Amino acid sequence: MNVSRIALAGGVAASTVLLLAGTASAHVSVQPQGEAAKGGYATVNFKVPNERDDASTVKLEVNFPTDHPLASVSPQPVPGWKIDVTKSKLAKPLEVHGKKINEAVSKVTWTADGSGVEAGYFQQFPLSIGQLPEDADQLVFKALQTYSNKEVVRWIEEPAEGGEEPESPAPVLALTAPAADAHGATAADDKSGETEEAKETTASSDDASSSGTDSTARVLGIVGIVVGVAGVAFGVLAGRRRSA
Repeated sequence: MNVSRIALAGGVAASTVLLLAGTASAHVSVQPQGEAAKGGYATVNFKVPNERDDASTVKLEVNFPTDHPLASVSPQPVPGWKIDVTKSKLAKPLEVHGKKINEAVSKVTWTADGSGVEAGYFQQFPLSIGQLPEDADQLVFKALQTYSNKEVVRWIEEPAEGGEEPESPAPVLALTAPAADAHGATAADDKSGETEEAKETTASSDDASSSGTDSTARVLGIVGIVVGVAGVAFGVLAGRRRSA
């Protein structure tokens, strides 16, 4: 009897842990397609699960970080959703590819045209963003999820370093190390960075080519002189024969 009770209690406890773990992990998140390298551009997906059995998700608002504004934000069309992009004036202009940018995207809002994300489903909302900062390891996007029953869930709590995940965590995009071509290196730049050994080899080839040209010129000059002397000698001999 005691053994059965212990087993039953253990099963209930395990089920409770799994249920809580599933609830805690079901929040709005952001993940890159591939990598999100510092100083580059990336395509990211905001994943929105529906956590309610009696309501659908009908709206998502994603607020962009103000400490690292992004000059380029392009949403991909999502069937059944209307997209609004909000821009705000920057306190300090950004310089991107030699141009000054005075405003940046501060918020992107998706609003369902139909039933939205129903119970038991999730939806992804893709964005192309850049240029990613070089002086940060992550970007925090605060999000608001609105249900059809007018409930609003605020995913805005920033994670504490080394601490537990907050109850309503904000989506966090982790940035990776800069890519080799993150700064738009050109083929000319690559050539300018060739090794000294390669440069010496090229110089040696040029010297050898120049030396070969000089040797050929000398040989032709000598041949010309020999031919000229032979011609003069032949003329002298011919003159003597006529005199004789």
